[in-house]
Amino acid sequence: MRIISGNNRGKKINIPNNLPVRPTTDQSKEALFNILNNHYLISEIKILDLFSGSGNISYEFASRGCKEIYSIDKNIRCVKFIKKISNELNFNLKVIKADTLSFIKKIDIKFDVIFADPPYNYNSKEYSIIIDKVFEKKLLNVNGLLIIEHSEKIKLNEYINYKKSYNYGGCSFSFFEI
Repeated sequence: MRIISGNNRGKKINIPNNLPVRPTTDQSKEALFNILNNHYLISEIKILDLFSGSGNISYEFASRGCKEIYSIDKNIRCVKFIKKISNELNFNLKVIKADTLSFIKKIDIKFDVIFADPPYNYNSKEYSIIIDKVFEKKLLNVNGLLIIEHSEKIKLNEYINYKKSYNYGGCSFSFFEI
């Protein structure tokens, strides 16, 4: 895995074999950030990275100058790894060990972008819980986006506040907004 842009552009990050992760590919990540760069000045937004795994998406935001990033994962090995890389690269990530659904039910912070990359074996009901809770709790700022990464076999276009999906080599990003 590598960071594709920003101050740490080209930095390779070796993921330990014992992490249960499926990092977003460089091609998909680059396409995602091209879209986000057209919507936001990355250095001025607040990010919530749910199911952070290796921290791949959080590192990309941090490398591009984003100052406020919350990285949430329930796996302690993932949390320790993200903290380690964050310290090595001098990123100021707020890394929290928590179950995603429990976390979003408790928080009352608003974000500009909420990125969720749940396990690919998630079913429609599990996706709907995330989507419904984000909008029910009003966790997005005005013009905020909820972005869910999922298999392109899953279709999320029937859910509330759906805007658009983008497909990249087996992976999809579905965008939701207020």
